[in-house]
Order: sequence, then C-alpha cells, then structure tokens
Amino acid sequence: MPSRSYAYKVVDVFTETPFEGNPLAVFPDAGGLSDSEMQAVAGELNLSETSFVFPAGREGAAAALRIFTPRTEVPFAGHPTIGTAFALCRLGRIPADAAGFVLDERVGPVPVRLESTAPFRAWLRTPPIDFGPTYDAAACAAALGLAGDDLLDGAPVQTVSAGNPFLFVPLRTEAAVDRASLASGAIERAAPGVAANGVFVFTPRPGGAYSRMFAPMAGIVEDPATGSATGPLAAYLVAYGLCERREGLRLLSEQGVKMGRRSHVHAIIHLEGDALGSIEIGGSAVEVISGTVTLP
Repeated sequence: MPSRSYAYKVVDVFTETPFEGNPLAVFPDAGGLSDSEMQAVAGELNLSETSFVFPAGREGAAAALRIFTPRTEVPFAGHPTIGTAFALCRLGRIPADAAGFVLDERVGPVPVRLESTAPFRAWLRTPPIDFGPTYDAAACAAALGLAGDDLLDGAPVQTVSAGNPFLFVPLRTEAAVDRASLASGAIERAAPGVAANGVFVFTPRPGGAYSRMFAPMAGIVEDPATGSATGPLAAYLVAYGLCERREGLRLLSEQGVKMGRRSHVHAIIHLEGDALGSIEIGGSAVEVISGTVTLP
C-alpha cells in the first residue's frame, strides 16, 4: 500500500519572536486524514494544539478548520485560529489585499480580521460569552497550592466560556500566579466536571492581566497562550469592574512567562450601549519549522 505524506508548518503564535509564544502545527492540506489519524498526529507532535485545514464546506468561508489537543478535539481555540490564518496568508490562500475572511470551525463560522501582513497581525471575533456557575474559591486555591489570602477579594472563581469553558481563578499578585501548581484530582473535587478544558489563573494589572493556564486533563500541562480564554478573561474583567467599561478598550494578557514562552494576547472590547457586546482577540505569529508526516 502506498504511503501518504502531509506537509505541515510549526508557527509560534501571539509573539513576533521565534521560540516564544504558543507553538502550533498547521496541516494546510489535511484531506484524507481520518479523525483517529488527526488525533494520533496531534498526540505525536504533542503541542498544545494542532490544526488541520480542509476545503470550506460553508458558503463564504475560506477554509474549514479542525483543532486537536494531544488528547481530544476542541470546537474552537484562539491560537490555532490566528496561527492558521497566518499560515494560509503565507501560502497565498488568502488574497493579499483581503481585509479579512471566515474560518469554518466546529463551533461555527469564526471571522478573522487582518490588520497587517508585514508584520502579521490578525484578530478574531469570539463566539458569544457565557458566564457559568461559581465555585468554592478556597478549595480551588488549595488545588492550585495556594492559600485563601492569595485570592483576589470580591472576584469569584467562575467558569466563563466563548465556545470552550474555562475555570477562572483571580489572584491578588503576579507572585501568586507564578506559584500556582495545579493538582488535577483536587481541582476535580473542588469543581467537578468543569476543569477538563482548563484552569485559568490571573491577576489584573493596568491595561490587562498577567496569566497562566493549566489543562493537564486535556494533555496540556501548561499552555503558553490561550486565545479562547482571553475573550472570557476580558469579559470577566469588565463584568467585575477590574477594568474600564469602554468601547474600543484594548487589553493585553501576558501569558507563558513562567514557562519561558512569553506571549502577548490582545483583546478589544466592543459595547452595545452599556452592555458588553463582542470581543476581538488578536496577535502576531512567526514560522519556525516546516516538516512532513508520512502515514500508511
């Protein structure tokens, strides 16, 4: 039986510096790969996510996109959306003068706005934000190896989602964020069934937040940059008065510093009257590796 070869690129996302940011493998021509093969390839590469590009099945979309962690498929993720947009632009799949395009993901159509291509900067508009239940803050802090006085007063431990639910744990200081170390069993007892997608710890700072994200249950010990959590983070900051409520407000989540992969994930707040409307998430990307996977 003849073998099949699939080219891929590794791009570092939410950075302009190679070997920082969040690495992503992009397979720009994934036709013929089965679900189990995509999962096996993602597990073999063992990056936070791997994206597989297919011809668009939805009218008006530039391409269809499927995203896998080392253990599971996810319906939407920020750094694969931005990283795949970068790869498609570099391959000439997107017209050079395009202001934007749509990627068809499992969560639905995700609009991408191109701010510039040299240097590359793109924005996605997150799916609708949904605030979920709150949980025992002290128990969640203990599951992170932290004390009750590390928690930020007046801000709940809560799930917030833009397609993927994350458990948000607000802390008082950057030092507390750096000390956090997640115990999977303890967080499952403190917040049953909600931590599998990820536990996002952060502390507010002027203009944004200093952040980390853990998802060992999804095969990600720590994520250098989490675009799909940054929209919910921005919504959380607005909802609990931890930043201004202003149209066009720009926020920056600095993530990955503790693990040596500094990432800058940008957000823009849009209001509808005084209520939170939509949120754009943006950043840069650079290519670092080209390779080929050969399968039977």
